[in-house]
Amino acid sequence: MSEDALWSHMRVEAQEALKLDPTLSVLLLDGILHRGSFEEAVIHRVSNRLEASALNAAAIADAFLTALADNPEISVKFRADITAYVERDPACRRLIEPVLFYKGFHAIQSARLAHALWQAGKRDFALYVQSRASDAFAADIHPAACFGKGIFLDHGTGFVVGETAIIDDDVSILHGVTLGGTGKAAGDRHPKIRRGVMIGAGAKILGHIEIGASSRIAAGSVVLDAIPSHSIVAGVPAKVIGQETSLLPARDMDQILRGLAYDAFDYGI
Repeated sequence: MSEDALWSHMRVEAQEALKLDPTLSVLLLDGILHRGSFEEAVIHRVSNRLEASALNAAAIADAFLTALADNPEISVKFRADITAYVERDPACRRLIEPVLFYKGFHAIQSARLAHALWQAGKRDFALYVQSRASDAFAADIHPAACFGKGIFLDHGTGFVVGETAIIDDDVSILHGVTLGGTGKAAGDRHPKIRRGVMIGAGAKILGHIEIGASSRIAAGSVVLDAIPSHSIVAGVPAKVIGQETSLLPARDMDQILRGLAYDAFDYGI
């Protein structure tokens, strides 16, 4: 779908929704139909959700628009992210849904703003955005953490990301996931998640370790060691229990360990 086609399609969805339920006119008109672009709609909605007494939505939106002007790749990431939601979430049937309602989507876009502010040296502003996003979306993402494009954060509740974490393109993450450290040592201390990885609900990935591309982390796993590419991982502590045959498990969203024989006692499950 081209950029113009995406925005045009979203506007049609909003118009249809408005006809069905005029009681949502303020949300649909102000949030989408009175906006000039897809990017503006995303920024407006996220900024409104981040608003608090200390800083109003207009100031947050201005900072976001400046970040977008300085970093045009943010637009590419917005579009890849919303495409990921429509492709990977069976509950998402329209483009307007992530923009208007999904706090996982809002949390990732807030993290993009916070990261741009952090990189620009506006670290207190970045930390403010992190704090507000944590309150609003129940996702606590350090502003220095790096996110690629095509990120699908389902639900978002309980998502925690440390300062030196890196998440590459086309990664899917369910609720309750932690990308954390293992102590109080400074330096590079958080996980690196490579392209195409799917991380199941409640998984904890800890330390300066790499999760290889196109791997699948089972729900509830505690990963303490580096994982080779194309691996299926489960357990506490997690171990490799199979080889991932999918090129991009993040897009397949298969969360069942079908046909894998392992001793649950040995793997701490």
